[in-house]
Amino acid sequence: MNKLMTVITAAASLAFAYVACAATANAGAVLDKVLNTKTLTVAVGTDWGVMSSLNDNRELVGYDIDVAKGIAEYLGVQVKFITPGWDVIAAGRWSGRWDMAMGQMTPSKSRAEKFAFPAVYVYGRAVALVHKDSKATKLSDLNGKVVGIGSGENTEQYANNTLVADWPGAKPIEFKFKAGEIKSYTGTAFEDLRLGDGVRLDAVLYTEILALNAIKAGYPMKVLGEPLYSTPGAIAIMPGDKEFNDKIAAAVQSMRDNGTLSKLSMKWYDGVDCTVER
Repeated sequence: MNKLMTVITAAASLAFAYVACAATANAGAVLDKVLNTKTLTVAVGTDWGVMSSLNDNRELVGYDIDVAKGIAEYLGVQVKFITPGWDVIAAGRWSGRWDMAMGQMTPSKSRAEKFAFPAVYVYGRAVALVHKDSKATKLSDLNGKVVGIGSGENTEQYANNTLVADWPGAKPIEFKFKAGEIKSYTGTAFEDLRLGDGVRLDAVLYTEILALNAIKAGYPMKVLGEPLYSTPGAIAIMPGDKEFNDKIAAAVQSMRDNGTLSKLSMKWYDGVDCTVER
């Protein structure tokens, strides 16, 4: 009996030690991997407009792409892009397939339970878009309407009047309408909105700068009313590797200090510096 108890106690001790080690296993591991392989693997999108998209040569281009390249250069490594889709990125089950995600994720408290946010690199304002033939003249006209949002984005909570401004430096949110039905899209909902007012959608909630670019590109839409709210956009990584976190933060700060971040924003966002909150 004593021998059996000894075996059980030893096994329990080993199990405890394993859990304790696993809890700190990430410390330095990601940074070591990046430096040893000379490769920073970054998750981005292929249809995020000027954030990141494929050009005519099927090459990834955009603000997020250039920022990621700048971070890799600071670390002295190459960058490798992977395109899993925003819903997969936001789910948080990365399983080591990439080291860092772009996408201008809002660093909310709920997301901070899954991710670490080394640096904010952009600020964005959300707006409501309607078809150019829409009779809506004010945001309250969208009460009870069908609204399109991006999957995993906080615009869904806004449309439901449940968005909590819990990110650093957040300002109180004023809800101007409540949607009757919300349709979620893995990309943008612009294709459905362009079919006509009320055909499939009455409105779309999206980032202001990207929405204006879409309008300039010929989408038959217009911005309705004032911006809904403003959010910081951060780089996301898995928690637990402070060394990697600090290196990413230092890289972005360096790009901010030497003016690179601002220049990249003005390059991609029609002369607008989105690296400061407006």
